[in-house]
Formats: sequence, structure tokens, C-alpha cells
Amino acid sequence: MQKILRVLTAASVAALLPLAACNQEPEVINAGPPDTQAKDLAAAAPVELPPSIVASRTYRCKDNSLVYIDFMSNQTANYRTTKAGEATAVLTSPAPGQPYVADGYSVSGSGTEINLTAPGKGSQSCKA
Repeated sequence: MQKILRVLTAASVAALLPLAACNQEPEVINAGPPDTQAKDLAAAAPVELPPSIVASRTYRCKDNSLVYIDFMSNQTANYRTTKAGEATAVLTSPAPGQPYVADGYSVSGSGTEINLTAPGKGSQSCKA
């Protein structure tokens, strides 16, 4: 029995001896071609995200009409007269707290009550 153990131990040492001389650093495997745009992407200007919707409200005005206004994060507001329609007008505000304005349109406020001026309708108050 001891003879078998000695033979197995000698065989194990003989098998492991060549592995001891191997390079101990990890092997680096490149999975594809080199990135040819890496330098261009590193030098590119930062990407600006599109504006997000801060609030989207439906307002009923004094003349019993409905208007839909999406207030955006970049000081603009999308004015619609139908719920699923395209924006009738894109209004901009020069500074926070200032009215949103565009070709004949004006929206003062952005909360649950606004003052709206639209072409052909004059000025009226609207509530969300």
C-alpha cells in the first residue's frame, strides 16, 4: 500500500512540476477588432438630452373649451387643443416665472390655474 502511495505521489509531483514554470500573469483575450472610434468618441462634445415633461395638464377655460399643455424642462410649453394631437404651438419662456409666449399665444402660470391668450379667443382663465 505504501509503495502505491509513493508511486502516486511521485507521479503527481512529476505532473505538476512543468506547470510550476508557467507564466503566472493572467492571459488577456481580445474578443474582437480594436475600437477604431475610441479616440473620436473621447474627444466628442457631451451629448445633451432632449427636454423632459415636467407637468402635463388638461385645463378647462372660461369659454368651456379644453386645452392641453405640456410644460417642459427647458422653459418651453407645448400647447394642444386635442388630447392626442400634435402641438398647435410651442411656447417659450425667457426666464422661470415669466409667461410662455409664441405667435399670438400666451400662458401665464404653470400650476392648476393659468391665464391663457390664444388667437381669436382673447384672454381667459383656465383651471386644471
